[in-house]
Amino acid sequence: MLLFRSRTAIYGSRGLLHQVPRYSLTRNINMDSKQFKEAATSAIDEIVSYYDTIEDRRVVSNVEPGYLKKLLPEAPPQDGESWADIQKDIESKIMPGLTHWQSPNFMAFFPASSSYPGMLGELYSAAFTAPAFNWICSPAITELETIVLDWLAKLLNLPDCYLSTSHGGGVIQGSASEAIVTVMVAARDKYLRETTAHLTGLELEDAIGYKRSKIVALGSEAAHSSTQKAAQIAGVRYRSIPVSKDNGFALTGAALAQALDECRAQGLEPFFLTSTIGTTATCAVDDFEAIATTLAKYAPPNVPGEVWVHVDAAYAGAALVCPEYQHLTAQFEHFHSFDMNMHKWLLTNFDASCLYVRKRKDLIDALSISPSYLRNEFSESGLVTDYRDWQIPLGRRFRSLKIWFVLRTYGVKGLQAHIRKHVKLGEVFAGLLQTRKDLFEIVTGPSFALTVFTIVLKVEGKKERDAITQEVYELVNKRGEIYITSSVVGGEYVIRVVSANPLAEEKFIRKAFEILVDTAEEVRDGKPSRRGVNGVIVNGKAEGVGEVAVLNGFGSAK
Repeated sequence: MLLFRSRTAIYGSRGLLHQVPRYSLTRNINMDSKQFKEAATSAIDEIVSYYDTIEDRRVVSNVEPGYLKKLLPEAPPQDGESWADIQKDIESKIMPGLTHWQSPNFMAFFPASSSYPGMLGELYSAAFTAPAFNWICSPAITELETIVLDWLAKLLNLPDCYLSTSHGGGVIQGSASEAIVTVMVAARDKYLRETTAHLTGLELEDAIGYKRSKIVALGSEAAHSSTQKAAQIAGVRYRSIPVSKDNGFALTGAALAQALDECRAQGLEPFFLTSTIGTTATCAVDDFEAIATTLAKYAPPNVPGEVWVHVDAAYAGAALVCPEYQHLTAQFEHFHSFDMNMHKWLLTNFDASCLYVRKRKDLIDALSISPSYLRNEFSESGLVTDYRDWQIPLGRRFRSLKIWFVLRTYGVKGLQAHIRKHVKLGEVFAGLLQTRKDLFEIVTGPSFALTVFTIVLKVEGKKERDAITQEVYELVNKRGEIYITSSVVGGEYVIRVVSANPLAEEKFIRKAFEILVDTAEEVRDGKPSRRGVNGVIVNGKAEGVGEVAVLNGFGSAK
């Protein structure tokens, strides 16, 4: 509420002592329920309009660093503002700095799914707002998370050992990177505890200190960088295992065996391995059967000194809802943890990373502390789950609600249709590239809707080929009609295209192909661009498209 202030004089026996402020109520600026309903209706209308017209917006933001500081005041307002005034700034100040991940023209990185049921879950979660660090904070928050993650585990064809009804279970993390840090800490403590269990006192302390300097986490060259970052956070060494094009850039048993031999020859003790369904650059799938066989020989499971295997399926794990991909989980009973992001490809708003462990005790032993202020009869009874012991933070949001809404709204068949639609779009795009073998060469894919390719030169030369491919990639993104990403795979500069968000359609795939053909011919062959800036050719070149074409840095053509 808005207050005005006057001063009241306080007198004593010696006259005026001091003045104190006197406040009076003049206007209520707290948003009441009626105002909230009006504001929420207006916001929802604007969100719906945004989604309905998102394909017309420039995909990639083209603002300069620091643009927003120039548009906003240096401090918050002294008096509260109306919602109408605040809402206006979404379009005028925030929208120009957004890259539109939900656009059907967004074909970069991997998708970050959004859906209306997921948004409703976030709305309710924000309304309930409970930190939910233990069961008694809000029993429904804990129990719904357990239930929906068991639903999802069955849907993904995970072995029963990952269910809450066994010794394992699932927990929602913020990201796949957070999940890897969490399980690496658990793996580190498990390895040190089990391999020094025969020692006590100072001898135990010395042995743990020595082993901590020698233990090493492993991941393939194609594994996400989050494993290396997790090793850095956990204070352990990291070694990368080479992969090759001959094996589709997948981690093989032979490569793992060689890495294990090399580590041991150097006096190092491997304790953790990240394997992957759907590597970042190419969506490769590691050879899980060979990995399990190799580790059974070098570090037998369920004995002290075993290597914790984590399966990172952040993006492609969503495809496991389809029976045609479920053979990939056959070896997972031999592994220790699995994670996939529903917020990438499974219609759930960020963040919703679903981590499963085969033995929940491993997480709890590493992460549980119980200060007096967290103790209660339910936690002490051992009959409830306290998810604070399954993660690094203490508090946690009601994220299972949006997963529950998504699973119920789409159903199993709807989720399967969603995945298959995008897999088909990937096949369509790869087929289009094949019609222009004079211009494009597919390096990998389509795999889980991702296709990786380079530009073909009339005269071969790796350096020149990389340079032309990079120039095409950068020019496409500069113009902003579509957004794509690049990578370096096997020493080769490549372009990645994946169209897998809910608004993706074949017409946008065909449009992307036309843009790539036009740009490749322009860069490689010197042909003038046939595409324009908002429909207009400028100086024989199309410099940008979308909401605003920024040409020559001035917002208008020369």
